[in-house]
Amino acid sequence: MKQSRKKHDNKSALRTAELPKIDELRQELRRERYKRRFRRVLRSTIDALIVVAAVAAIVATLVLPVLQIAGTSMEPNLNDGDIVILAKTDKLETGDLCAFYYSNKILIKRVIATPGDYLWIEPDGTVFVNAVELVEPYVQNKALGECDIEFPYQVPENAFFMMGDQRETSIDSRSSVIGCVPADHVIGKILFKFWPLSEFEWLG
Repeated sequence: MKQSRKKHDNKSALRTAELPKIDELRQELRRERYKRRFRRVLRSTIDALIVVAAVAAIVATLVLPVLQIAGTSMEPNLNDGDIVILAKTDKLETGDLCAFYYSNKILIKRVIATPGDYLWIEPDGTVFVNAVELVEPYVQNKALGECDIEFPYQVPENAFFMMGDQRETSIDSRSSVIGCVPADHVIGKILFKFWPLSEFEWLG
């Protein structure tokens, strides 16, 4: 009888020893709560990133397209490899930088004259719009360039006369190969250059 009771007491002591302490239970509960909070935060962060990425893709496609410059026709203001942001619009003014479709490509040039304007370019490259000399601080070297149109030249309705800033080498509206750009070919106006970051510049 005594031996049986002794065995029973030993089992009880064993079970008691195996039970976790109150402090250990509290720590385990804290760990579980932390894990649950971490999972919730992680899920909400991932969901937020997906939404932001989707919105950014929609904005980049429909509202603010992103383009990379290819070529040298806009030097020194835009160089090969620069990345720019556009605003989709066909409301352009003289001096605006814009992108437009031409022969399944996207070109970037500067608006020199708008619909109905009269244009004259001197042999030295000086530009006159409606008999007023155009001030062009963005051009380093003026040149007539590749030009086969007759002056004075009137810009057709619903079209823009575009020229590159590198006047000697740019092929643009001065050449009948490209001509004036119809308004419905315009993608948008360049707002700013954001790459490389060291050359970030507002252009709009």
